[in-house]
Amino acid sequence: METNTPQPQQHSVANKKPRRFRSSAWQFIVVGAIFFALGFGFNAFGAKVTFGPNAISQQPIDLAKFWQVNTLLKQKFDGDIDPNKQSEGAITGMVASLGDPYTVYLDKKSNQELADQLKGKLSGIGIEVGIKNNRLTVIAPIEGTPAAIAGLKSGDIIAAIDGADTSKMTVDEAVTKIRGEKDTTVKLGIIRVGAEPKEYTITRADITVPSVKSEMKPGQIGYIKISEFGQNTTADVQNAITNLNSQGAKAVIVDVRGNPGGYLDGAVKISSQFMSSGVVVEERSRKGENKKFTALPGGDMTTIPVIMLVDGGSASASEIMAGALHDNNRATLVGEKTFGKGSVQEIICLTGFNLSSSCPNDALKVTVAHWYTPKGVNISKEGIKPDVEVKTTTEDINGGRDSQLSKALEIAKQKISQ
Repeated sequence: METNTPQPQQHSVANKKPRRFRSSAWQFIVVGAIFFALGFGFNAFGAKVTFGPNAISQQPIDLAKFWQVNTLLKQKFDGDIDPNKQSEGAITGMVASLGDPYTVYLDKKSNQELADQLKGKLSGIGIEVGIKNNRLTVIAPIEGTPAAIAGLKSGDIIAAIDGADTSKMTVDEAVTKIRGEKDTTVKLGIIRVGAEPKEYTITRADITVPSVKSEMKPGQIGYIKISEFGQNTTADVQNAITNLNSQGAKAVIVDVRGNPGGYLDGAVKISSQFMSSGVVVEERSRKGENKKFTALPGGDMTTIPVIMLVDGGSASASEIMAGALHDNNRATLVGEKTFGKGSVQEIICLTGFNLSSSCPNDALKVTVAHWYTPKGVNISKEGIKPDVEVKTTTEDINGGRDSQLSKALEIAKQKISQ
């Protein structure tokens, strides 16, 4: 489950290679565009996007040098030239020039891997990755996966993948290198604060992770663990809430530690289960097209106390939910400051002029806006700070203790008794 995501999740295109452009104004029909909260949050819609002098700036793209180089290569290069690879390379370079690790061109393979991720279908080592302080960083290892078993931790810097330096890699490039066939290995050079650099050799496996787990804790305290905001998470959370309510839950702990994000739609709907009204999140863009997403009516846990567990592995849609419940006075946040991934990615299907309901080939993932909590906190710049900070120590890990969960249970009991 190696990804930048959150957005999700979760990251769609017809049977055409990218169109070779021959003027400064070119168009793509966008079908099934997806908003990424992470990761990772999505809303599907149809739209038309125009690239060129009127799209972002009044300054037209100067293609004279592009065509000059292309002509010289055809005249001078002593080898075969693949026009499709040239086209993809030009697009990849143009996108990379923006300097945003979450804005990338997705070829067919990368796009399919992104779609598989949120369906729970993938093969790898089981980590979520992102860019933090300009370094490729482990957002969170997924419980029970090869990465977690090997000992990778949230906050680890991945300095090398199979000996290749990662300092200039995009998240998607790194993900492609880390993923691979089951039973093959990948070597990761890891830098961890307070420890000597170390190389980990990890065997890949098929990764299947349920997005929701729940149970009733002593004292009529419900517990819901959300590992990502995937395709089935909203329904799974609803089932968990129904089950806990039937057992008489008087408070609930919602655990999004190590959750890299996913669908925006899921974050809004799941937040709405715990708050009856109010703004969930605000989307702001440089174009001034700001939009507020508000709580949906009909939530089933809108009156009992809520405690949310967060940490440095909580990103994107997880941060949206934490910010929503906190700013609307519906949750006490316990744990550590969140990752700080509050940019919005849109997945644009590169279908030419052929409309399609799916995106089986290549796509453009582009940052179109940023998320702000109801009280105006810029998630990307600030992350979400807990009300009660509890750090996980090495002693806790070695002793098999969960001090953050223990504190959440303590607070839940106090609120029930009030």
